Amino acid sequence: MKYTYNPQGVCSRKMEIEVDGNTIKNVEIIGGCPGNTVGVSRLLKGMNIDEAIKRLKGILCGNKGTSCPDQLAQALENIKFKTQN
Repeated sequence: MKYTYNPQGVCSRKMEIEVDGNTIKNVEIIGGCPGNTVGVSRLLKGMNIDEAIKRLKGILCGNKGTSCPDQLAQALENIKFKTQN
């Protein structure tokens, strides 16, 4: 299933996340620092959602109080909530 998330407080504008059960199939981050967002996206392919959340949640970017990886963790938490309810 494919989900769209609109991050807050970061440079990226949109995140497209495709999951199959509890496995991340694909992530596309629109906007933000291309090298970092493409790198994160490639590293997450095939990863368990829970493991990705554990690794990404709480990462900060400067003084923003969040980051693209942190926002991605929030998106994944939302996906888990939607699929469990």
